[in-house]
Amino acid sequence: MGNRGPAGAVYIIASAPMSRFSRRFAVLCLCAIASACGPGACLFGEQAPAQDTATGQPAARVDPSAPPARPRVVALGDSLTAGYGLLEQQAYPALLQKKVDQDGYAFEVVNAGVSGDTSAGGLRRLDWALEGNVRVLILALGANDGLRGLPIAEMKENLGAIIDRAREKNVVVILAGMEAPPNYGPEYVQSFRMAYSSLAASKRVLFVPFLLDKVAGVGTLNQGDGIHPNEQGAQIVADTLWPVVRNVLDQMAGTQ
Repeated sequence: MGNRGPAGAVYIIASAPMSRFSRRFAVLCLCAIASACGPGACLFGEQAPAQDTATGQPAARVDPSAPPARPRVVALGDSLTAGYGLLEQQAYPALLQKKVDQDGYAFEVVNAGVSGDTSAGGLRRLDWALEGNVRVLILALGANDGLRGLPIAEMKENLGAIIDRAREKNVVVILAGMEAPPNYGPEYVQSFRMAYSSLAASKRVLFVPFLLDKVAGVGTLNQGDGIHPNEQGAQIVADTLWPVVRNVLDQMAGTQ
């Protein structure tokens, strides 16, 4: 159906029926992801770099000849987004970046996936994820909530809070649905699925019903654990998201 304007506008899309979700589930590995950067050395005869008063670290130098930073598309998710078991360039955010570049859009796709993360964890680190010129947020959280049988109402509240806070920054949100494992019973599975569709309707955001559509349950598209997509599966995930992402970028390009 119709799309109107970029950030605070209404986006409703039609989607194909979801494929059957895999009945093989395992506990996702919780990985700690950290990075550190030591202060740069001062060259002989050069003035020591200015200190950041908040951190005590050398302040970042600004290269006046460097091109301006590109607006960002941030994929906020768990190990499915981080690319567990894959090389960085094989994860679906990197594959989306290739599509962005090939079609000539001046956007940077940022992989903000953390293995083991839940909707609550995503909400806690949202401010970090939205740093910089973020224009689009792919919200792909909740798989670990379902694997752990966490309360659906809490997950829905967390996802709703992420959507609201992103919109406060004029960020367009694309919500990607997840599925719960069948061992919690049909009522939990159905309620889990409906949490995404009802949230998309109430918040009026772009909605991809199932992130792993056409991938979940297909042995040749997943790693040995039966949960995480392999290289071919990640490509299908990127293909599933791309029409929605491209539509948003088209609208943004038309308003610039």
